[in-house]
Amino acid sequence: MTSTSPPVALHHTDHPGTGPALLLVHGWGGDGDDWAPTLPYWRHRVIVPDLRGHGRSPKPPTGYSPRDFAADLADLLGRLDPGPVIAVGHSMGAQAVTALAVEHPDLVRALVVVDPAYGADESEALRIPREQEELRRAGAEWAARFVDSAFRPGVHDQLRDRQRKLMAAMDPEVLAQCRDGMYLAPDAFGLRPATRAYLARRDCPVLGVYATPAAANFERGTLAPPGSRVVVFEDCGHYLHEERPRQLTSLVQEWSTPLAP
Repeated sequence: MTSTSPPVALHHTDHPGTGPALLLVHGWGGDGDDWAPTLPYWRHRVIVPDLRGHGRSPKPPTGYSPRDFAADLADLLGRLDPGPVIAVGHSMGAQAVTALAVEHPDLVRALVVVDPAYGADESEALRIPREQEELRRAGAEWAARFVDSAFRPGVHDQLRDRQRKLMAAMDPEVLAQCRDGMYLAPDAFGLRPATRAYLARRDCPVLGVYATPAAANFERGTLAPPGSRVVVFEDCGHYLHEERPRQLTSLVQEWSTPLAP
């Protein structure tokens, strides 16, 4: 099944630089400013959107699957015309850029997935429907608990507090629809069997950056094109790009340099 929701014009920022452009896509409940800690370290041109329903972008009543996000991103790239990009996505944003690479392969030179929200195992598959009920009942309170669990206790309090405020400002139904689109929709690819099948359709090099060895090992076991690589950031929470901005940008730029035309 493909998206039937028309693309929306995304709010974005565009930072000048050299070499292939990077597209930086935030995760669930965040916004483009999630990438602010990385901006001083990029040499590339960097395009940073707010996904639909997030930040300063429009909030349509429906259309919150990864393919919908990818269609919006494809529309944005079509208007900016940066050439094929290195598409970098965190968590839900990693699902969005993966869909962009699969559904719009001419737009993506290489793919970077940062602790992606795919590859959920059997225990997670059993838990997600109950979590969705709790999210729709508790709203921002449930989302705030997710943020608390995504940072290591006692560190990065300022980053955690910012993410909690973003979650509190989100429409709970948008948050719920996003998770439906990632895991429960008929064409979702967040659960492991569907993840394997969908990732096999990628035809560009992939850099996977993970917080846990188990998730990284799942990525290593998927079909990936030549030049792909998987890295684990030890002792790090889910928001790797905010906790380790210099380390991430250095890794991406070192890995992607041979990919430049």
